[in-house]
Amino acid sequence: MKLAIIFGGASYEHEISIVSAITLKNVLPKENPLFIFLDSKNEFYLIQSKNMVASNFRDGIYKKERQLHLINDGFEFKGLFLKELFSDLRVINLIHGGQGEDGVIVSLLEFYKIKTISPSREASALSYNKSLTKIFANSLDVKTLPYEVLNIRGDRKLKNIVFPLIVKPLSLGSSIGVSVVEKESEFDYALDTAFEYEDNLIIEPFIKDVKEFNLAGTFTDKLVLSNIEEPKKEKILDFKTKYLDFSRDETVVKADISKELEKELSENFRKIYEPLFVGSLIRCDFFVIDDEVYLNEINSIPGSMANYLFPNFAEVVKNIYIPKGRDVSITYQYIDKIQKAK
Repeated sequence: MKLAIIFGGASYEHEISIVSAITLKNVLPKENPLFIFLDSKNEFYLIQSKNMVASNFRDGIYKKERQLHLINDGFEFKGLFLKELFSDLRVINLIHGGQGEDGVIVSLLEFYKIKTISPSREASALSYNKSLTKIFANSLDVKTLPYEVLNIRGDRKLKNIVFPLIVKPLSLGSSIGVSVVEKESEFDYALDTAFEYEDNLIIEPFIKDVKEFNLAGTFTDKLVLSNIEEPKKEKILDFKTKYLDFSRDETVVKADISKELEKELSENFRKIYEPLFVGSLIRCDFFVIDDEVYLNEINSIPGSMANYLFPNFAEVVKNIYIPKGRDVSITYQYIDKIQKAK
């Protein structure tokens, strides 16, 4: 079974997806994956490994590559004198943001019966929307910070959240449109900035110097957890910092934390992951406040697949378990009866 990586997509995080794919090319050289680029016109291109460089996408050179079309169990290239099939694939969904993390691409690949390492449609819907993430986490007894949701067509009054606070688009990642607001006079500008990207925003308390820890994991024949990282940051991890973060390919040093905290973070991750996210590799970002663990966000398609958190990432990817969908048997045994009844 051949490994393939789908990246790009029509989203604000398109360029970040390209950076992630280039990083995985360097991280998974022995696997020699196929690189399938989804451009802003929703067209697929098979990118030669040697052409996995940023300028080929920036300058539109990728259009000289072979264009692919979806078929059952894979992709097809149809040239003037040549037809080539790419089937029996294990496809990593590496499209960040819209189309990738909202469940669109995994639904499409599932329709064509292509095995995909990706959050399911249900998991995507829950993790893509930050307020649904909180409802989901709280239902599992995983704590989250209080929040309020504002809509572009509604009023801008907060009910319970006080300053300082943080403003985020409800569904975007990579810190796009995110602002820390120290006082009320800065609030409207932060809302205007975020509303440029999305009609719905989430408002949370901003806690200065909060301890933050990142943990990734997936399911093989058991739940496999990564190293726990304590990311270095200023006030927040801004877009520029996160953009550079997506190109990381060196394993991080484990966070210097107690066994008790490690166990608590792992248990919270397990609650989030099983069983809804089986078939994907996700990263959860946690806060620790007054010795209590809180889920900040679920990164359902983390930058560069969070390869830097795993001591042996290639081995982990090779063994990710992908659930098999149920085959539906169509027998037409009732159609005549139904027709006669009418």
